[in-house]
Amino acid sequence: MTKGKFITVEGIEGVGKTTNIDFIRKKIDAAGFGCEVTREPGGTPMAEEIRNTLLNNRTEFVCEETELLLMFASRAQHLKQFILPKLSHGDWIVCDRFTDATYAYQGYGRGQSLANIALLENMVQSTFRPDCTILLDAPVEIGLQRAKKRGELDRFEKENIAFFSRVRDGYLELAAKNPHRYRIVDATGAIEEVQQQLSLVIDALIGTP
Repeated sequence: MTKGKFITVEGIEGVGKTTNIDFIRKKIDAAGFGCEVTREPGGTPMAEEIRNTLLNNRTEFVCEETELLLMFASRAQHLKQFILPKLSHGDWIVCDRFTDATYAYQGYGRGQSLANIALLENMVQSTFRPDCTILLDAPVEIGLQRAKKRGELDRFEKENIAFFSRVRDGYLELAAKNPHRYRIVDATGAIEEVQQQLSLVIDALIGTP
């Protein structure tokens, strides 16, 4: 059985990940591949509990190291219990954020050591990396305006513009360092324009053995 492909979708808040991930899933399904959609943090019952711990608004200050370790605790469970078994059975997986988000948010955003993140990445994932990472990119101001329209903001969404500017810069730097894996999609236009770009990316993946 052919191993499935692992596609991750990244970006700051408000770039349209949820809508566009559904579009990607439908396109892969239409091509005849089984496709599962998942998210990080989360993806399994235990990992979702960790997600709630991470995202809930709280009065207690959350240490940067605590946040980082919980991200990888959730990822380890997600990877072993869901992602790897599904891929080995030939399913494709589209994941709303993965380790690049940890580099962007906890590394560039929070100022945690990129070397420490790489150490945890290698410990939890060994050599496993996404087949393709789609970065939905938009200026921070546009993303945050869209995010505010969705309703109550979680702990991360309440961060300031400077934080999200560092996160976006981090994503763009990661894309520049990994051009073989990253595909940058301009998320500022109409949904039809964004999905036209996505179609080209997914068509190329489907056509790659």
